[in-house]
Amino acid sequence: MDFSVKKLASDAGVFFSRAVQFTQENLGQAEKTELDAHFENLLARADCTKNWTEKIFRQTEYLLQPNPIDHTGARIEEFLYEKLDRKAPSRPTNAELLGHYMLEAAKDFGPGTPYGSTLIKVGECQQRLGGAEREFLQTSAISFLTPLRNFLEGDWRTISKERRLLENRRLDLDACKARLKKAKAAEAKAAAVPDFQETRPRNYVLSASASALWSEEVDKAEHELRVAQTEFDRQAEVTRLLLEGISSTHVNHLRCLHEFVEAQTAYYNQCHRVMMELHKELGRFSSNFGRNPSASADPDASAESPTAALETDVLQIEEVQPPASGTRKAKVLYDYDAADTSEMSLLADELITVYTVPGMDSDWLIGERGNQKGKVPVTYLELLS
Repeated sequence: MDFSVKKLASDAGVFFSRAVQFTQENLGQAEKTELDAHFENLLARADCTKNWTEKIFRQTEYLLQPNPIDHTGARIEEFLYEKLDRKAPSRPTNAELLGHYMLEAAKDFGPGTPYGSTLIKVGECQQRLGGAEREFLQTSAISFLTPLRNFLEGDWRTISKERRLLENRRLDLDACKARLKKAKAAEAKAAAVPDFQETRPRNYVLSASASALWSEEVDKAEHELRVAQTEFDRQAEVTRLLLEGISSTHVNHLRCLHEFVEAQTAYYNQCHRVMMELHKELGRFSSNFGRNPSASADPDASAESPTAALETDVLQIEEVQPPASGTRKAKVLYDYDAADTSEMSLLADELITVYTVPGMDSDWLIGERGNQKGKVPVTYLELLS
């Protein structure tokens, strides 16, 4: 072990000198070298960037992993696999687990029953949503979280290290300035013209010797000041370059933010499509189970009632006539593809006329567009009048 007493003593002396300088500055008993305004602005901007990046990073983690217990467990697992240089296994999302439970429940309740078949449809939908969520989490982690983490754990640590070194160089510089000031004051005092009429000539000799000693001390302090100033200027330039690099960090984070928004938009669009498809299937499913079983029992009533004609024979949809009053205008919210000839396809943002007939399922209306007519789902419409 290479142990140097001189180096240890030198380091202890430097530390003590910095501590004294720092304490005197806080007490207002020593001068402090101030950085220029541009440098101070760079420091403030860097601190602001670090603080907000840290908050955004932490909150994004909570958004992607909302359960604190799962979040902690996931981070520990990722840390262990990272140390073992192995890829962490893929974990099912909450939606995928819910879909799995629904599918298992449908087996027990009977897939042919209304409840069981609906559980199957919803369970499959939940699994699709879970898959979309997992893809969104992976994309967001790579394109957004990783760059933020790299800045906090890499670039910012380097900046912080250089800033601490700059502060030490400043303390050394100010300590050298204080020593030079004291040495010059002592030299001036020692160089004061002695009284030659003094009966004790020994005082004159001592005064001349002290003046020479303080002159040497001034030269030494000036040399140390020049060295400290050079080291401070060099470190200030290094730190300045790192701080000016914050601008490129903002540009990089801006690009990552765009990618995060694109991933989030794609995820929610996919979820919307999945849910609208499920809603359409459940609407047809509930319509089939919700039909009046007695509607087709009386052929005479079927011939007299336009609703019965609608329910018993989809080809007779054109025979349904609008009521004398009660028609309304509606704006189509989403595109809709007709499942059969009794339904009418819709285009988003178009205006159609809608009305209902007695005994019709509340989830559906009769829609008309020019010469076209057919059933349309209520949830795809915004009633205007």
